[in-house]
Amino acid sequence: MQSSKPPITIFNIILFMIISILQLTKPVCTLPICRNLCGGIAINYPFSIDDGCGAPQYRKMLNCSGDLFFLTPSGNYRVRSIDYEKQTMVIYDPSMSTCSTLQPHHDFILTEIQSVVIPPTSDTIFVLLNCSIDSPVLNHYRSLCFNFSGHSCDELYSSCTSFKLFHPLSGVYPGCCYTSYNTVKLMSMNILDCSHYTTVYNTDDLKGIGPLDWSYGIKLSYMVPNTGCDRCQRTGGTCGFDTETEVMLCVCGSSTNSTRECAGGIVTGGGQKRTPWVFFQVLVLFMGAYNLSI
Repeated sequence: MQSSKPPITIFNIILFMIISILQLTKPVCTLPICRNLCGGIAINYPFSIDDGCGAPQYRKMLNCSGDLFFLTPSGNYRVRSIDYEKQTMVIYDPSMSTCSTLQPHHDFILTEIQSVVIPPTSDTIFVLLNCSIDSPVLNHYRSLCFNFSGHSCDELYSSCTSFKLFHPLSGVYPGCCYTSYNTVKLMSMNILDCSHYTTVYNTDDLKGIGPLDWSYGIKLSYMVPNTGCDRCQRTGGTCGFDTETEVMLCVCGSSTNSTRECAGGIVTGGGQKRTPWVFFQVLVLFMGAYNLSI
C-alpha cells in the first residue's frame, strides 16, 4: 500500500513565501554607527573615529579617548581644532618644548601616506634649538634655515623662560634653526644634532609679535578625496567604505548601506541593493509551490 503525500495547504504556501523573502532580503552584515563628535570637535568626512566610516586614506588616523588624538608613528597628538572650510587640522605635541616648558627632544614622524594626504602647512615652522656647532643645518645645509617675519634665534632664546637655560657664560647663544617639515622629515633630531625643538603655526601673522604670544603646535593641511561623497550626503547618508576592499560606500543606517546614495530601491546590508530581481525569484518560488499543490 502506497503512502499518500500530505496535502499542501494555502498556509504551507504562505509560510514558504515568508521564509523565502526573509532569506533573500536579510542583511549580509551590520555596519558601524559613524560617530560625529569627540571632545567637542566635529568629526566629518574625510575623517572618522569608527572603522568603515570616512575616507579609507584617513583610516585609523584619529582616536577618540575623551579627547581627539591624531595617531602617528612618533606618538599621539591631541587635536585642537579641525577647519573643514580651510581643510586644516591643528595638533599639539605635549612632549614639545615651548616658551614655558623644556622637554627632551624626539622626532616628529608621519607615515608615508600621512606625508602625502595630510602634511604640515607651509606656515608651520619647526624650530631646532641648542644645536651644536657641528650640526648640518649650521654648516653644509645652512640653506635649510631661514628667518620668518623678522624673528631671530636670539629673540627666542632671550624671550622664553625655558630657553634662557641655554644662555652660556660667554653670552653667546647656541645655534638654532627655523626650518620646514621637510628638514625633520629627512633628518632625525640625532642627525641634526639639536637637543630640543618646538613648532609654531600661522607664522605669516606673527610679524611684530613676540615668542610669548606665538601659536605653538602643528597645523596640517589635508585633501578631500573626490569619491562622490556629496551625492551620498545629499540623500541622507554618511560616507564610508568597505573595511575589506576599501571601496566607497554610502552608509544609510546601522545595518544598511549602498554604493553611492541612500535614495531609490530597497537598500540592505553588505553593500548590496535589492532590485526587482528579488521579487522575480519569490514569484518563481510561489509558482513552483502552487504547481505542487494541484
